[in-house]
Amino acid sequence: MSPQDLANAIIGGINAGGEQFLEGTLAAALPIMWLAILGLHLGRPYILDMIDRFTLRLGADLLWLIYVGLRDFLILSGVVMSFMFFFPDVVVGDQLPITGGLAAVALFAVLLVKLMGDPDHSARAYQLVTYLLGIGAACYFVPYLLGVQANNVVTGPFLDLSHWLVTSSNPVTAVAFCYLSIGLIGALAIVAIVYSLRTGGQPQEPGAAPASR
Repeated sequence: MSPQDLANAIIGGINAGGEQFLEGTLAAALPIMWLAILGLHLGRPYILDMIDRFTLRLGADLLWLIYVGLRDFLILSGVVMSFMFFFPDVVVGDQLPITGGLAAVALFAVLLVKLMGDPDHSARAYQLVTYLLGIGAACYFVPYLLGVQANNVVTGPFLDLSHWLVTSSNPVTAVAFCYLSIGLIGALAIVAIVYSLRTGGQPQEPGAAPASR
């Protein structure tokens, strides 16, 4: 082996190891991200109750802004971190939840609802966001717990189900879900682009003043 071949092999190994480390870190962080998103969304009544206890209006506004900003930032971060589910080579090579791409689509749909409506003021939009988050969490946690985490501990007939829920041990279905997720998120992105172009980036009711809750 020539020195150049050895250098190329070392560089290739470092790149492959770094890529697997990054993908593994994202896969391990996403469950925490999902729990934080669900906790902040379902904890909205508690935040509103805390706001009512403030005697200083500035403190109430700051609490509401921090809550909304953190919640929406985590949703956006979850979508960005889930982009690895849209690469067939990644889902085939790593042990990931088989429906993780559909969970990412649900998160992106939440952002679309927030773009086209206001879940903090509309009960119907809030319910839609709750349903989307519930579907997305189920699409991620069910294969993550019963597949990725249970893959090395279950036996018997449950082992086949566990293997089916993991992308690396069920590559054909995993790639099918990957392309399905790409198509769905592409359709949602087109809807978001068309809506933004039609509204010109302006709210539906320009004269309406935003409320804290």
